[in-house]
Amino acid sequence: MVFEKKNQKLISLNTFYLRLLKHVLIAGLIVAVSISIGAIGYHSLEEMKWIDAIYNASMILTGMGPVTVLKHDSSKIFASVFAVYGGIIILAITGIVLAPLAHRLLHIFNLSEED
Repeated sequence: MVFEKKNQKLISLNTFYLRLLKHVLIAGLIVAVSISIGAIGYHSLEEMKWIDAIYNASMILTGMGPVTVLKHDSSKIFASVFAVYGGIIILAITGIVLAPLAHRLLHIFNLSEED
């Protein structure tokens, strides 16, 4: 997604809200895909019911930790890798959602400096 250059005028609020909505939707898609990956991993490796696998994936992804005690070594390794992945995803999602806000704020400061 391309933002306006510093010498271009500020986009309208409606356009900004659409840009922000796109970023939030992208972040939501990343969360949905990440939870799906985690749920599939828990369901296949630990043989959890789908609802428990989704619950565990969600809790790991948010940094809360696992809910169920894992019995298999393969699922423990998966949970470890998924937890690291979750930490990276949280940072990425934060950047994706905050990028339009930070850009608009910096663009406003730049325009006020030129006056």
